[in-house]
Amino acid sequence: MRYLSFRDAAGRVRAGVRRGPDHKIRDVTGLLPAGHGSPMRRLIEAAGSGADLDQLVRRAPEVDVSSVVLLPAVPDPSKIVAAPVNYRNHQAEMNEASHIDSLGVFLKAPSSVLADGGVVRLPYTDRRFDQEGELAAVIGRRARDVPEEKALECVFGYTCLLDMTMRGGEDRSVRKSFDTFTPLGPAIVSRQDVPPIDELELHLWVNGKLRQRADLKDLIWGVAKLVSYVSTVMTLNPGDIVSTGTPEGVGEVHDGDRIEMRVTGLDLLTASVSATGATVCPTRGAGRGPTPPTALTAVRERQR
Repeated sequence: MRYLSFRDAAGRVRAGVRRGPDHKIRDVTGLLPAGHGSPMRRLIEAAGSGADLDQLVRRAPEVDVSSVVLLPAVPDPSKIVAAPVNYRNHQAEMNEASHIDSLGVFLKAPSSVLADGGVVRLPYTDRRFDQEGELAAVIGRRARDVPEEKALECVFGYTCLLDMTMRGGEDRSVRKSFDTFTPLGPAIVSRQDVPPIDELELHLWVNGKLRQRADLKDLIWGVAKLVSYVSTVMTLNPGDIVSTGTPEGVGEVHDGDRIEMRVTGLDLLTASVSATGATVCPTRGAGRGPTPPTALTAVRERQR
């Protein structure tokens, strides 16, 4: 099943379920238990508590997708946790001495999430901004000190994430947390409906040209190890996002660009780029920090 957040014709934030490629969404919002957070977070929490989502879907009213406005898959995660260097080929293209083993993870601001089809707004005229496509795991239940062999049981589902990035010496959490810098969605696909992680491929295009193609089996830390580690650092809550890091192929984006990404079994995520309203950057990190490639890294063929 596919789970979406949307705003209905009355402007209300809702949670819906879509079973297939048709244009109908089942609006389960009115059937969810009372609680805190968005309807999507309440849906995820209900599923983690044993609610029968199939029964909810059967009882829920239908709405046409053309009558709603999509929101980020989770509009209000309590945290977004991201892996900084989790593919060796990306480590090489960035001239990084270290990878996730010694870097750990970093946080992105929850206010940076953006819906599918939204506009990434570049804040500065004098800095470089890159696209980074990633697979994201959506946490399904409270997780603390979870062993690796049980970590995937804490995952509700998967979605696509764009980790938009300003290059420079500022802290990662600053360079990646501008409003609109985390396009997320369009839907969460339940873990059971996604093929095994080692069979997944990631593709990302900018203006129709393929920039990133990766096999998820090449992650240095897989999803289970990553979720397990994060749960030893901080408590993960239903609806939190754990993003797995980007492969090689990152590159600069500019005003007017269009980004599209897909992971096997997930829906296409799109975003456009705008520099409208951009100003001069007030911090002095330009030319410092990790060294991005001056030319796009050649796309690798899938290893059979």
